Amino acid sequence: MIRFENVSVTYDGADTPALAGVELTVPEGELALLVGPSGVGKSTLLNAVCGLVPHFTGGTLTGRVTVAGRDTRTHKPRELADVVGTVGQDPLSHFVTDTVEDELAYGMESLGLPPDTMRRRVEETLDLLGLADLRERPIATLSGGQQQRVAIGSVLTTHPRVLVLDEPTSALDPGAAEEVLAVLQRLVHDLGTTVLMAEHRLERVVQYADRVILLAERGAAPLMGAPADIMALSPVHPPVVALGRLAGWDPLPLSVRDARRGAGALRDRLAALHHHQAPPAMEERGSGGGAPETATQAEPPAPPAKRGLFGRRRPQPRIEESDTSVAEISALGVRRDRVEALRQVTLTVSPGETIALMGRNGAGKSTLLSTLVGLVEPTSGSVRVGGLPPHRTPPREMVRRVGLVPQEPRDLLYADTVAAECTAADHDAGAPDGTCRALVGELLPGVPDDTHPRDLSEGQRLTLALAVVLSARPPLLLLDEPTRGLDYAAKSRLVTRLRALAADGHAIVMATHDVELAAELAHRVVILADGEVVADGPTAEVVVSSPAFAPQVAKILAPQEWLTVPQVADALATLEGPA
Repeated sequence: MIRFENVSVTYDGADTPALAGVELTVPEGELALLVGPSGVGKSTLLNAVCGLVPHFTGGTLTGRVTVAGRDTRTHKPRELADVVGTVGQDPLSHFVTDTVEDELAYGMESLGLPPDTMRRRVEETLDLLGLADLRERPIATLSGGQQQRVAIGSVLTTHPRVLVLDEPTSALDPGAAEEVLAVLQRLVHDLGTTVLMAEHRLERVVQYADRVILLAERGAAPLMGAPADIMALSPVHPPVVALGRLAGWDPLPLSVRDARRGAGALRDRLAALHHHQAPPAMEERGSGGGAPETATQAEPPAPPAKRGLFGRRRPQPRIEESDTSVAEISALGVRRDRVEALRQVTLTVSPGETIALMGRNGAGKSTLLSTLVGLVEPTSGSVRVGGLPPHRTPPREMVRRVGLVPQEPRDLLYADTVAAECTAADHDAGAPDGTCRALVGELLPGVPDDTHPRDLSEGQRLTLALAVVLSARPPLLLLDEPTRGLDYAAKSRLVTRLRALAADGHAIVMATHDVELAAELAHRVVILADGEVVADGPTAEVVVSSPAFAPQVAKILAPQEWLTVPQVADALATLEGPA
């Protein structure tokens, strides 16, 4: 169905090809998962399937790409529209109408389908993707995750034989992601649709793949094979695979269910820790990210710091001391058009505290962040950041108190090069020259100064936007889906940087659907539902008790309360002792 024959792509002005010598075939009716680090050419490969490369992106394509027998070099994207449906990383660039229902119908109108067929397919797609209640909503009023579902639905209605998806679940909450993946499974199994998908959140998708295509580095030939075989050597892999590698399981598990079946011996080994230190349930719990300390260490002088799983120290949130808080929210209510986005939200953020805002798409997470930075005015209640009401404070004053990295990093990026963005960021923040560029080098190594931000991948643009905001070193840092489009290595660099900021006393509030990030980084998890706070507590308590928000390691090793692979690795090293 999809065939690449010695395909290379070189963009205008580039010294090296984005793709080189690609040979692969994806048969009809299979789900192929494309994996690899950020910036290795995954989006280029996907765009070559739908004809965007080279017809819209420019550059030179050599070799041959065929889809259902059509050569993409001689067929423009509009001539492939009846066989290939494409959803890119940015759903907003996908939309051409104003409302959900109109967007779902637009592709079928373009193909000239009968009105009765269009009506039936719209209804089917609304139900499949849980969009029925949003059918008349303006797309601009939807959350990022809801927009992602509409973008996917708009290509499903045309019943294409091939679906090309770039990060389809990155903006979705766990439940919505499962629904979308279930729909893709049905299309593959029942209708014989061929799906080619790039995704960084492999913990969500790898168990559904029929085969995995690995692009290990830019310009390298791809490796293609069975998911377990590729995961055994892939530099990017989900926690379940990392745990399997650590435990020496063969074959490697790809799902929580498979891992639990073989985890009995590992659970027994870890249970031996209870003979040497206090069980985790008896201690104050933080996020559990990183290597735990043993519980036998002497406690620091009073007042004691909070301790995470197995004794890991955590900053002590001083929620009751309002004079030390970075932000205070009291009985906050926000109404946007006819929608009550937030209701009676009360929250205090302390210095050095990292809070993960979680909840389904449309729960009010982004609205809460926008209120904290002054973009949205409260309808009721009060918000104070650094003692000031954000919506009444001049932006130049607020930038020294709070910084927001939005879901769409392009909202912050307006210069023509990375170097120019960094120079402007240093000037706006009053930071020493080179501050922003040093952050970019730390978080995003190997990106030349003269690179245009639009030529970066979605994850790389997000990292650049983060560096721009961090240049001002705001006491309160707000992140909206900070790991969207990031591979595991980039996420690890981000976690290291955010931990250092928290250790320096910066408060961090991040809206995220990434349960692995919350487990690794957050001291506290706040879950929103329909604009209300429904849970607020230490990370381990909140996520372990929630099937939707528990990380893979917690599900595999339950009832023991482990959250991350590094935590387990450190515990095993403690058991085994020095070599």
